[in-house]
Amino acid sequence: MGDKIGIGDSRDSISTRKRKASPQNSVDQKLRVYIWDMDETLILLKSLLNRTYAEAFNGLKDVEKGVEIGEQWEKYILQVCDAYFFYEQIENCNAPFLDAFSQYDDGQDLSNYNFSEDGFSPPRDDINKRKLAYRHRMIAQQYKKGLHGILGQDMIKFLDDLYDGTDSYTDRWLSSAQTCLGQCSGRNKELTSNADSADGMSDSPTKFEHVNILVTSGSLIPSLVKCLLFRLDNLITYKNVYSSWEVGKLQCFSWIKERFTGLNVEFCVIGDGWEECEAAQAMRWPFVKIDIQPGGCHRFPGLTLRTLNHYFSVVYGDSDAKKEDE
Repeated sequence: MGDKIGIGDSRDSISTRKRKASPQNSVDQKLRVYIWDMDETLILLKSLLNRTYAEAFNGLKDVEKGVEIGEQWEKYILQVCDAYFFYEQIENCNAPFLDAFSQYDDGQDLSNYNFSEDGFSPPRDDINKRKLAYRHRMIAQQYKKGLHGILGQDMIKFLDDLYDGTDSYTDRWLSSAQTCLGQCSGRNKELTSNADSADGMSDSPTKFEHVNILVTSGSLIPSLVKCLLFRLDNLITYKNVYSSWEVGKLQCFSWIKERFTGLNVEFCVIGDGWEECEAAQAMRWPFVKIDIQPGGCHRFPGLTLRTLNHYFSVVYGDSDAKKEDE
């Protein structure tokens, strides 16, 4: 486990983000916040590596092929983390979100900054907290560039082929999850590449506004890289990615509630694990349980915005959900 973030650091950053993120909700407008788990929800990885996904099909899936696919993803996730996101330097300094140390960032121009020779060590003092904040700022810039802005064409082609092969092997789990995520962001089926619009609400003049949040039990930097490699970065910005690795999902949910305040804000949690289920129950939010088993009640393909609207209706008594389906 890495060095833990001081609670004061995170609270200060949340307060700043709250001022920037809270929408101006009118009486006839509602904000819906979709809080997603990552692994075995929006993507499949662990279940490929431990064979549980393929074995659930009782011989219909090539188990070893699934393991091979998972190992390739692991390899390239780590490779991109180390090459472009300072992971070797900050692996043991996990933060719950990328702005956790933003108050230590003095805004220095980092164009010619030498990250390999600045003497960075675990952030137990303000000097190293500032150096960590510099790295986080650069990571945010890399994330906003997208894969096409940081990788060569040969690697892009390889990752595209790996994605398509994984999507085919998993019966379109990845692309179906991406489509559902796009629907939850208030977009048309034709997804755009404007990362900034994913940070907040839809521009469409509807009764509902939407935002997608990712709360993953994995560490932060690999989770951001997964978003890039699995084509989720145009739907979830870096500011909306949280790691519950050390603080727990209930704490992350509490921070998210602080960010998006107002009488007309509704939350829904979608994931496969017990921790997000218990945290959602503690917050009195609806929880949609993802099941990777074939024929499972909620999985991809299958889960749609209509289904999620039903959960909103059950908990919030929202009679307008049908309008959102149309």
